[in-house]
Amino acid sequence: MTRPYGGVFVARTQVMDAADIHRALRRMAHEVIEHNHGHEEIVLVGLQTGGVELAHALASVIEEIEELEEGEPGVPVGTLDVALYRDDIGIRPVLPEEVTDIPVDLDGRVVVLVDDVLFTGRTIRAALDAVCDYGRPRAVQLAVMVDRGHRELPIRPDYVGKNLPTRRNELVDVTMSGVQLGELQKQ
Repeated sequence: MTRPYGGVFVARTQVMDAADIHRALRRMAHEVIEHNHGHEEIVLVGLQTGGVELAHALASVIEEIEELEEGEPGVPVGTLDVALYRDDIGIRPVLPEEVTDIPVDLDGRVVVLVDDVLFTGRTIRAALDAVCDYGRPRAVQLAVMVDRGHRELPIRPDYVGKNLPTRRNELVDVTMSGVQLGELQKQ
């Protein structure tokens, strides 16, 4: 029931608004800083497409909390398209649609993968494979705005904005203006 199959997302309920998203990002940023003893070794990598805007927002909040001065190096933010690393190529239409841009060497760094929704865990498995092609991080952590359950792989997020139990046929749409729960209507 994911978007490559076609259809239109129809929202049924708003679960979080923009203020809730901001509070969740702030909490997650504090957790990232505390867990990693600062921001110096962190590289945020937003998964295309839903995690990119969240990764940039999370980096901004971390820099604000750490009170970085003008000219000080901030938190590097990269983007990653995992389409060609997925294990369901051939089962559903999957095409690389966005750019992968890793701005720094990942060797020895802490990579925080950032995504909007964690569902089965298969996208994260693909992201782990993809990250290894760009270096050997000291650690890889996972930050998601919504953990909706239904895991098919043993993957667990380190930082979660909201745990949101859902039915398998429901969809979760995350933007900076909020989180909506709904269904996919066939066209």
